[in-house]
Amino acid sequence: MGNQWGLGLHIGFVIIFLVATTYICLGAPNTTVACFANERLALLKFKHSVRDSSNMLSSWVGNDCCSWDRVMCNDVTGHVESLLLRGSDDHFYSHKFLQGKELSTSIGDLRHLKYLDMSRNDHQGSQIPKFIGSLKQLTYLNLSYAYFSGIIPHHIGNLSNLQHLDLSSHYYINLMVDDMTWISGLSSLEHLDLSNVFLNGAKNIDMVFYMIPSLKELIMPRCGLSNADLGPLRNSSTSLSNINHLDLSENSFKGHLPNIFLNMTSLLFLDLSSSFDFTPTWNFLNFLSLIPSLLELRLSNCNLKETYLYHTLHNFTTLSNIQHLDLSYNELMGPIPTFHRNLTKLYLSCNFLNGSLPESLEELRLLKVLDVSDNQLTGPIPTYHGKLTELYLSDNKLNGSIPESIRRLAALTDLYLSNNQLSGTIPVSIGQLSKLRSLDVSNNSLEGVVSESHFANLSMLEDLNASYNSKLTFNVSDEWLPPFQLITVNLRSCKIANGFPQWLRNQRKLNRLELSNATISGVLPRWLRKMPIIPFINLSHNNLSGTLTNLPSGDTNIDEDSYYILQELYLQNNIFNESIPRSLCKRVGLRYLDLSRNRLSGKIPKCFKNLQNLIFMKLSSNGLSGVIPSFIGHMPSLLSLNLNDNNFSGELPVEFWNLSTLWILDLGDNAFYGKIPEWIGEKVKFMIVFRLHNNNFSGEIPRSLCKNAGLKILDVAHNNLTGTIPHCLGELQGMVNNDIFFDFVDGTEEGFIQVMKGISLEYTNTWSFVTNMDLSSNKLVGDIPVEITELYGLVGLNLSNNHLSGGIPVSIGNMASLNSLDLSGNELDGLIPPSIAALTFLSHLNLSNNNLSGRIPTGSQLQTLIDPTIYAGNKDLCGAPLPKNCSNHEVLTTTPKKKYEALDEPNKVWFYVDIICGFVTGFWGVIVVLILKKQWRRKLFIFAEESMDKIHVAVMVRVNKMKRGRGAM
Repeated sequence: MGNQWGLGLHIGFVIIFLVATTYICLGAPNTTVACFANERLALLKFKHSVRDSSNMLSSWVGNDCCSWDRVMCNDVTGHVESLLLRGSDDHFYSHKFLQGKELSTSIGDLRHLKYLDMSRNDHQGSQIPKFIGSLKQLTYLNLSYAYFSGIIPHHIGNLSNLQHLDLSSHYYINLMVDDMTWISGLSSLEHLDLSNVFLNGAKNIDMVFYMIPSLKELIMPRCGLSNADLGPLRNSSTSLSNINHLDLSENSFKGHLPNIFLNMTSLLFLDLSSSFDFTPTWNFLNFLSLIPSLLELRLSNCNLKETYLYHTLHNFTTLSNIQHLDLSYNELMGPIPTFHRNLTKLYLSCNFLNGSLPESLEELRLLKVLDVSDNQLTGPIPTYHGKLTELYLSDNKLNGSIPESIRRLAALTDLYLSNNQLSGTIPVSIGQLSKLRSLDVSNNSLEGVVSESHFANLSMLEDLNASYNSKLTFNVSDEWLPPFQLITVNLRSCKIANGFPQWLRNQRKLNRLELSNATISGVLPRWLRKMPIIPFINLSHNNLSGTLTNLPSGDTNIDEDSYYILQELYLQNNIFNESIPRSLCKRVGLRYLDLSRNRLSGKIPKCFKNLQNLIFMKLSSNGLSGVIPSFIGHMPSLLSLNLNDNNFSGELPVEFWNLSTLWILDLGDNAFYGKIPEWIGEKVKFMIVFRLHNNNFSGEIPRSLCKNAGLKILDVAHNNLTGTIPHCLGELQGMVNNDIFFDFVDGTEEGFIQVMKGISLEYTNTWSFVTNMDLSSNKLVGDIPVEITELYGLVGLNLSNNHLSGGIPVSIGNMASLNSLDLSGNELDGLIPPSIAALTFLSHLNLSNNNLSGRIPTGSQLQTLIDPTIYAGNKDLCGAPLPKNCSNHEVLTTTPKKKYEALDEPNKVWFYVDIICGFVTGFWGVIVVLILKKQWRRKLFIFAEESMDKIHVAVMVRVNKMKRGRGAM
């Protein structure tokens, strides 16, 4: 009975086992393998060690870590095998990344980890942790562009199972290697990326090329490598015999090629761009013969010069397999040679090729990509056949018309003809290129009408650029429904008929819309407001009217990331009216906003505080009013703020001191008042332009302003400023050197009105060349600081209509760049310094209405300034161009003799005797009194001390005036 019971029990266990096994093998729905507690704890420790502002790890809750996002476990063992913690490729805008000073050591507890990707995060310059070397099961490790710095730990060499290693970094992050010996431990490695890792000076760099025979992809651009780093020839059996992808671009190799290329029989891709100086030419030709398998060769910017090289390439049988050849950015000259027939991609851009495009290219039946842009090619566009898919002819001197035969390139996807001298009409046959994605015919002299037939079969077109063809007219019917969905459209400076293009209403993928200076009038259509937000819009310089409420504001196709891509809106120089709509506040990713030169009124909307990404805000030349909202002071990215020529009032918000990165502040032509605050310079130190022209500011010019060393335009004219001119203004280095500052982006039109040469001039495209100081029409007193004459780069100086006194600094001639000088309407006296004749660029001078005297200096440049009103109102001035001649007496008074030189010798002797006697009598008289009367002595000493202080002040003032007088002589 017992045996039967045991047998039955045994059979039952077998059945249960078989059922359970079958259940597991066949798969059980709704059943998961829970992760191990110690691994879950390790992951939670990591989560708490980083800042996760984008909630990448929000799903990391509960007990089953295998169900968490970005975590993958083995289906059988339940151990964590993969961590996919990659941040966004552009986290500056998307904000999707993890942030932490140090990588938590808890990751080291995941002993079964095989795949670890922590790239594109922000580890704030910390060092790659050593514990990474303890994850012995790793086959994939990616720590690229994660803001690690310092020396890469040697412990990574312990990862003998590693097949993929990516330690690439940003070029400005100091990630480096001191000794490359650890690379020999990575015996299974197939992919290695060390882009931007600094290797210069590291030991044993050559081991990368000789000690990893399994390596198939090696990527080492911008590593500071040179020939010496590649080492001597070693055993070829351990060299890169299996390599098929090698990128050594942007290093510093010169002379003969290193030996590492001797055994690369499997190499398919080679990029030596900006790395090699191939001299002599035969060294390069011999090198090509070593790589018979090569399919893609990039030698961009390698100092290739010889025309002979061009004519020789097609004879090399070793190049019979090559399909992609990039010789761009060299100094190759002459016509395009004949190449072998198997070539599919040829890049010859940015050389010095001249002559016309050869008909011999017809033989390249396999050619798919031809790039000869940015050369000096002339003549017409030849007729091509074959399989061309990409044709780049931009930036040459091609002339004639676009040939009708262009339709034969049926496989063409990209056609770039911009910046040439093409004329005539765009052929209708271009509409037969059914695979065309990009068409750029901008910056030519094309003319005629573009109609619907030009786009008949362009269903795949995404990018259209016909800008800067002023005689080209786009005329399509309002009912036309284009067959394409454009991503970018640029018709700048063309003519658009029939108002705002109605055919845009079905374009739902637009990222860039440029219709500036296109003769468009009327109001924006209502359907436009329902369009998805278009990141880049430029409708400037038209005659658009009405309100801005119809701007695209829909968000149908906008995901979370799209709000943070670069957004720009340019609507300047139109006739839009009414207030700024609140709908603009939906564009939270807006970086550049220009609404200037319209007829807008009302206040700046409060919801503008949502535009925290603004870099450039220009609302000038409208009818806006009210005070400046304080929230503008909390826009951390703001570089340029232009509110000039409106009706704003009030004081500057104290919150503006937060704008520490501000470059340009233009508040001119408003009704602001109060003092210029001290935080100008104390907190805001990087201004290039500071303009408060024509307001009601009072008080003194703050000395702190001098800390803006890069200031190029300082304009506080037409206010109520008092006090003296700060001497420290001579420390403004931006006015010493005439450095040119870059403009912001294509759509911006940063410009300023400056009083130069006596009139108001607007500087737009040339504003970065202008260096100007205008302190005119205030209530400033005191001398002109001599330190100002050290601003050698100053182009304009206007101190007119103040109460300045003293003389013109004798060193005024040091200001070699001065083009306009206005010191009129002050109380200046003394002579005009002769050094003023050294100002060879001076074309405008105004010294009128002062108290200047003596002869007007002469000089080559001054002889051209013959208008007598320059010196009017100075009654003691004489000489050309004034009608008053200088008499001998007047000439002598300009260099007066010392008083004692006017006395004869006998009188001089008695004069000295009188002085000595008086001194003796007075001295002893005082001494006797002081000896006899103690009280008198005390009072006299007190009186004498007070009197000496007063005399000292008076004497110093007199001495300074005498020095100025001598300097003027």
